[in-house]
Amino acid sequence: MAKMLSVDDSMVMRRIIRGAVEVLGYTFLEAGDGAAAFEVLAREWQDIALILLNVNMPGMNGLEVLEKIKASDVYRHIPVMMVTTESERVQVVRAIKAGAANYVCKPFTPEELTTKMVESLGLTLEL
Repeated sequence: MAKMLSVDDSMVMRRIIRGAVEVLGYTFLEAGDGAAAFEVLAREWQDIALILLNVNMPGMNGLEVLEKIKASDVYRHIPVMMVTTESERVQVVRAIKAGAANYVCKPFTPEELTTKMVESLGLTLEL
């Protein structure tokens, strides 16, 4: 079954994202930081359809995680959507240039999150 991985140091944010992932019919995976994300990727990468990635995290920040994913021959095909409070244009452009498929700023509505997730997967939303 297809899965989505949320990488965010906020348990509350992961819970919000879980709701959107489950509405779309995907299995939810989570990691609290970049190191944990790579542990999940090592086990589950073949089934992960989308990674939802926060920028501001302790240790490895989200842009570093994104760059490492996109540098990997194994993981680079997985689309990554940034989910962050970083709304400055410079940050958005940097993430897109590094390979992010989409970018959504917190706070967001569940509808906005779901729409961006569907776009990141290259699908259309059937209402």
